[in-house]
Amino acid sequence: MPELLLEGKSALVTGGARRIGREIALALARAGADVAITYRKSQAEAKETADAIAALGRRGMALECDVRSEVSVRAAVGTVASEFGGLDLLVNNAAVFERARLEEISVEAWDAVFETNARGPFLMAREALPHLRAARGRIVNIGSLGGMHAWADHAHYCSSKAALHMLTQAMARGVAPEVSVNCVAPGFIELESGSDPVEARFAGKTPMRRNGSAQDVAAAVLFFATGPAFITGQILAVDGGLGLV
Repeated sequence: MPELLLEGKSALVTGGARRIGREIALALARAGADVAITYRKSQAEAKETADAIAALGRRGMALECDVRSEVSVRAAVGTVASEFGGLDLLVNNAAVFERARLEEISVEAWDAVFETNARGPFLMAREALPHLRAARGRIVNIGSLGGMHAWADHAHYCSSKAALHMLTQAMARGVAPEVSVNCVAPGFIELESGSDPVEARFAGKTPMRRNGSAQDVAAAVLFFATGPAFITGQILAVDGGLGLV
């Protein structure tokens, strides 16, 4: 059984119903934390994840929340803090990913990506901050290798994640010493095993000779959640060395 480094702690993971968010939520629960997750459309998956957290002997909670909305975020954070008696960890995972050539990106599409990927983490962190300060807690943002290296057909996505990386560092300076703020920046993450030629191509050029997994990302989040609070303002690439290529 893993060491319960987060026993007695409470966490909120946005977009935690499925995929990477789900794995992060379960990893935190296995480490002893009570975990609330937010979802926008994936209600059935959110309930399954909350049930899986409860099956690990932790309190699990699934809340519908639109991270783009100040009102919705305020309500979600307030509910979690009330039910859990506080908040020790915020993981800003909710995001949208789109591919489009620059000339095809509309203003509406540009704004929609930034609303979720940059405004969402800002709103969540701002609302959670009083609780995190009281707990001397932590924030972990989920960025992207695309926020560190330009991808030609993802200008709006890459720009939004670069904004999140800068927000991480600005927050780290602004909320210290009570709260540490760090960012995990995944590279190519293989969410479903298959024979996709794109997956094979990325694995072939990655120095570690494989693509990343949701478990790799969750382990990095767990490091920031349980490691020294003295570590703050860091952007950790979880990419198998892909960013070196």
